[in-house]
Amino acid sequence: MKRIFGTGKKEPPPDLQAAVANIESRGESIEKKIAKLDGELVKLRDQMVKMREGPSKNMIKQKALRILKQKRMYENQKAQLDQQAFNVDQSNFAIQGMKDTQVTVAAMKTGLKTMQREYKKLNIDKIEDLQDQMEDMLDMNNEIQEAMSRQYDTPDIDEADLEAELAMLGDELDLGETDTNYLDEALNAPGVPASKPTSSKVAEGLEVDEFGLPKIPA
Repeated sequence: MKRIFGTGKKEPPPDLQAAVANIESRGESIEKKIAKLDGELVKLRDQMVKMREGPSKNMIKQKALRILKQKRMYENQKAQLDQQAFNVDQSNFAIQGMKDTQVTVAAMKTGLKTMQREYKKLNIDKIEDLQDQMEDMLDMNNEIQEAMSRQYDTPDIDEADLEAELAMLGDELDLGETDTNYLDEALNAPGVPASKPTSSKVAEGLEVDEFGLPKIPA
């Protein structure tokens, strides 16, 4: 028989979102009924205001009381539906929070496995050795730089020794005082005047010519 007619389709499990939507739809239907009853109550109230006391007014009053009773009943139902919708929505929020927590925990587990796998690729001892070697190389480089920038101290030399060595050098080159007299005379000789003098000049009591040389008497 199952092969001929088949089996009925399984209904999907209840969904909280669908439940909330169903409850809200029922609440909207009740709100429409309450609004309709409010309209009837307004009409009956207007009629009662215009009527005198009597059986007719009492009959309309009784009708208004029945409508008001129905309105209160619908309002209670609407309040219950609102509370149900709130409870279902809170349950849905809690379930969604649990799902999010599961996703977060799964992501953390995956991240932990990745960290452990990558950590195995590192060797803390090798890293420390590398740091030590880098520090040693930097120290060696500093020592090299200090050695290259070292200042050489000039030894103290006695000036008397320098003068003696200079005197010996003069003797070897045969530079005596007699040989250097011509240099002294050239340095002490009067300079050539910058402009041509208009008259003869007298230097140290001697009359000189225009070139500053002693003038020969005629």
